[in-house]
Amino acid sequence: MTDLRIQRRGVLLGAAAAGLGLASSNSWAQSTWPSKPVTVVVPFPAGGGTDAFARPLAAQFSKSTGKTLVIDNRGGAGGTLGASIASKAAPDGYTLFMGAVHHAIAPAMYPKLDYDIEKDFIPLALLANVPQVLVVNPKTPSTNFKQFLDYIKRNPAKLNYGSAGAGTSHHLAGELFKQQTGTFITHIPYRGAGPALQDLIGGNVDMMFDGLGSSANHIKSGRIKALMVSGAKRNPAFPEVPCASEVGLPDYTVTTWYGLWAPKGTAADVQARIVDEIKRLGTADELKAVWASNGADYGGMTQQQFGAFVSSEVKRWAAVVKASGAKLD
Repeated sequence: MTDLRIQRRGVLLGAAAAGLGLASSNSWAQSTWPSKPVTVVVPFPAGGGTDAFARPLAAQFSKSTGKTLVIDNRGGAGGTLGASIASKAAPDGYTLFMGAVHHAIAPAMYPKLDYDIEKDFIPLALLANVPQVLVVNPKTPSTNFKQFLDYIKRNPAKLNYGSAGAGTSHHLAGELFKQQTGTFITHIPYRGAGPALQDLIGGNVDMMFDGLGSSANHIKSGRIKALMVSGAKRNPAFPEVPCASEVGLPDYTVTTWYGLWAPKGTAADVQARIVDEIKRLGTADELKAVWASNGADYGGMTQQQFGAFVSSEVKRWAAVVKASGAKLD
């Protein structure tokens, strides 16, 4: 009996020591992240809306942690190429994915995706919420939305609009616009909002439905002209631009949002450390000022809330795709 009690005591002590060791290990992993540069896969070329938020975030991250946040632009296939690459990265907290509303639309547009945004990623944070804006080249012969809409109606199938790619929010925003205004404009997909904006500035496309994050600086400089922001209220960063409800489109609401994910399998303690750091950066004055200048709000959701939000957006956009009949070009 004595030997048995000694053995049991030894087992209990060993288990306790192992538990302490695991807790110590997790605590060490959490406290030491990041111990080396962190890569964020941005699934669009430089110059787009995702980039407009990723790069200021990277700069503040480096200041805060002393480690580099590397932006890895992987454009193509409406943002799904970069998402596919990120989904297969090592789940160690050193490769993250910065996606957007486009990735909630993609399941309805791309039936053969080799990743699942809800199953192959762990939602970390909603980074920014940005209203969509209708922008045109300044040479367009219209000074306001009503004039421009009349011009489109007088010239059916003559005008076109650029997007960040088939199946992106830019594309679906255009399809909603066509539905609600009874007009026809031709969709021209690009490999990201940046290239599409450059062609809009150059006069190679007539219009674009873009997130304010990527259009803001071009609007302020006069390189493009904003005619309408989506939704029921004007944006504080551009108070002179009317909202959709003011110009007769009360149901035209499209928001471009940006979020951060980790590959499935990333340890819970590392997730927590990343979330804490992003929350601290997102609520700091430096990034709040950048977000405000881009007409954006910080998301401010918990991980669980962000995950539920993504699921609701997947369902919402599937219904929009079905109703609009939108297809890959």
